Amino acid sequence: MQEDSEESGSVYSLTAIKSDTRLFLIHHEGKRSAEDAIKLFEEIEKIRDVSSPIPVFVSDDWDAFEEGLINVYGQIELSEYKGVGRKPLPKLIPLEVLKYIKVYKKRVKGYVVSTVSRIVFGNTDEILEMLGACSEDYIGTSYVERINLTIRTCLARFIRKGVNFSKTITMHQRTLDLFQAWYNFIKPHDSLKVKVDSQNRKWLQRTPAMAENITDHIWTLKELLTFRIPVQ
Repeated sequence: MQEDSEESGSVYSLTAIKSDTRLFLIHHEGKRSAEDAIKLFEEIEKIRDVSSPIPVFVSDDWDAFEEGLINVYGQIELSEYKGVGRKPLPKLIPLEVLKYIKVYKKRVKGYVVSTVSRIVFGNTDEILEMLGACSEDYIGTSYVERINLTIRTCLARFIRKGVNFSKTITMHQRTLDLFQAWYNFIKPHDSLKVKVDSQNRKWLQRTPAMAENITDHIWTLKELLTFRIPVQ
């Protein structure tokens, strides 16, 4: 009997999105573990401009995200030894600038009936100021949940119990790479459109890349597939 390869089994795709411009930042494929959450945040930190502040992180109720954030945006704290008993072990604590909100969803018979946001790390006033929100505004994960729905809708390999599942992790990752480029550069988002003072049209459709000032127009598929990446 032929044994399954090491790539056989379930693979989870962890995603991150910039909520104000809907830019699809990162995807990471792996297991549902704290180690993979750490790798996700490490990739986010690599693309963050050093001059920009650490963003406010918002996620659903999964403890691995909290552990991943502390490992990437944390520091070792050594408690003072008072000479009695065992020496205290070093503790990993979050940086003061780390801000993290966890969203809990209450479900009844499989349906979400309410959501509760809890600030895990950070000052409430500072978080609300960075988000441009007030204490009564809704803070949730709807943006990233919507992109996850778009991924499932557009990529057949994400449909559960189907025959189009990925056969190798490499092709699975490459497919998501292409989807990420299409999502950021080609697909206009209705929530990003801006009103223009023109007789011919009232609205200017924009992609996440346009909202992020990476490009000034909506790309075509040909333009994306023939784009030459500059040599670094």
